[in-house]
Amino acid sequence: MQAIVRGMRPCQETLKGATLKHCQGKYSLKRNNINPGSSPMEEKGLENVTVSDVLKSKGEEKVGSWIWCRTHDIVDDAAKNMAQHNIGSLVVLKPGEQQQIAGIFTERADYLRKIIGQGRSPKYTRVGEIMTEEKKLITLPSDANILQAMQLMTDNQIRHLPVIDGRIVGMISIVDVVRAVVDQQSGELKRLNEFIQGEYY
Repeated sequence: MQAIVRGMRPCQETLKGATLKHCQGKYSLKRNNINPGSSPMEEKGLENVTVSDVLKSKGEEKVGSWIWCRTHDIVDDAAKNMAQHNIGSLVVLKPGEQQQIAGIFTERADYLRKIIGQGRSPKYTRVGEIMTEEKKLITLPSDANILQAMQLMTDNQIRHLPVIDGRIVGMISIVDVVRAVVDQQSGELKRLNEFIQGEYY
């Protein structure tokens, strides 16, 4: 995951510039009707692709407990959970039945820097001791579009964004954003080829 992200960093600004210019600071959240047999990412246009669309394309219409942990959980267990599900961060919840957000736990900012970097034991440290606190947490709603997600990630130099609609509904990463951009560009190239080949009237 880290190698992928490092490889994508040089193109983040290029991607942002290439896509943000289409909406000139104005984000449209209109939902278009699409052909059931086509890919939503290819047909809607980036300014109309929402975070909810991206979560659905990942098969995350329903949120599982794998995207969060509790403040009293042991860091080692949280890290194993991330490795098992191939994700780079977990939303941290406060103790209790209510899903009240306490912060976020990430492999880079929290585990690598505060555990490995400081020589602390992950087996004897609780997530709440090293997590990034809620007041520093950056989130967005599911009806935000992919361009807003890209801008938040680029401006704040972060790789993960919890998706919150009054409760946790998912997590979006820089990889998801780049994939959405690539899917959209692939759709545009396909339509252009069809036009050149005379399949459009």
